[in-house]
Amino acid sequence: QLSALENQVQYYDDLIDRHPDWVLYRRYIDEGITGTSIAKRKNFVRMMEDAKDGHFDLIVTREVSRFARNTVDTLQQTRLLKRMGIEVYFTEDGIWTMNDEDGELRLTIMATLAQNESKKTSMRVKAGQMVSFQNGVIYGTGNVLGYDKVGPEYVINEAQAGTVRKIYDMYLAGNGYQKIKKRLEKDGDLTAMGKSLWHYATIGHILKNRLYCGELEYRKEYVPDYLEQKRAKNNGELDRVIVEGKHQPIVTKEEFEKVQNLLAERNAESRNYRKNKGTHSDDLWRRKLRCQCGHAFAKTRWHSKSRDFTTYTYKCYDQTRTGTISARLKNGLSIEGVCRAPLVQDWKIHTMAQKVLHAVFDDPEGTLREAAAVLGLGAAGVGQA
Repeated sequence: QLSALENQVQYYDDLIDRHPDWVLYRRYIDEGITGTSIAKRKNFVRMMEDAKDGHFDLIVTREVSRFARNTVDTLQQTRLLKRMGIEVYFTEDGIWTMNDEDGELRLTIMATLAQNESKKTSMRVKAGQMVSFQNGVIYGTGNVLGYDKVGPEYVINEAQAGTVRKIYDMYLAGNGYQKIKKRLEKDGDLTAMGKSLWHYATIGHILKNRLYCGELEYRKEYVPDYLEQKRAKNNGELDRVIVEGKHQPIVTKEEFEKVQNLLAERNAESRNYRKNKGTHSDDLWRRKLRCQCGHAFAKTRWHSKSRDFTTYTYKCYDQTRTGTISARLKNGLSIEGVCRAPLVQDWKIHTMAQKVLHAVFDDPEGTLREAAAVLGLGAAGVGQA
């Protein structure tokens, strides 16, 4: 049985030994990656790139299912290779793609069978998952705030459970994410990753996680197409599976349901508030500026009491959630993981932009020559520009 990777490699070595006219260029191995989508197969993509560069004229693979388990991918890629003058030999299936008599017909049949087998495998996996769901099997690494994973079970971590309890108590008392975040950071409570900086999404995830009321929820995500193998959020396309867990809850079911009702009410209010608000901004710099940390910039009014005038500044959007370095230090909060980009006043940006644009447009021919030199276009490139 050719199951182990070393056995498969030995198979091809023996095959090459029987064909002294063959010279091995490279082995392309995607170990442990599904063949239903070539996009995920790094070495398959590399093989196609090497084919375009003319590094070889023959690809040898044991069977169609080893090449691809998607009929469309199989036919498209073998046709592309054929146009490049490269043949694919499927040894076990006896198919040579350059055979104009019945090569593609047989390839289509075998590819369809391979794809159908992948579909059956997907169905078997889903059936096995359903059994695991009903048995309350825990998936993942177990890195959940409030619990330690001991073997296959969750055991309460008392110190972290106090943080979870605090989050639920504060939300039920009418506090929003912002107040909860500030309180957690001021008290020095850490996230499940041991970070002192809390994000709204982390707090929201804790408030929505049924694990804390003693239940396990499955199918939060699903795979819509077994061929593409891309996960998507389950927004009602499939019924979620909720079972009673074997672990001790941190909050009661009544408290958890009250929190869910409050979340639903506040989400409805925020949806109405944002109903007619678009994401497009008329401000040029809000659309163009990007912080070194990757976030966009928010535009805020800045009023000077000493000089009695109002101007605008641009602040990294991440700092609108975490607060600036100076504000956090003033409140005695940790600055770990906080963006350090300073505020930028609008007049400074306009001044810098004017200087750059004047340098470009005051000498357009010089700018074109410099650009052409950088691009390696020469004098012809300047004239063309």
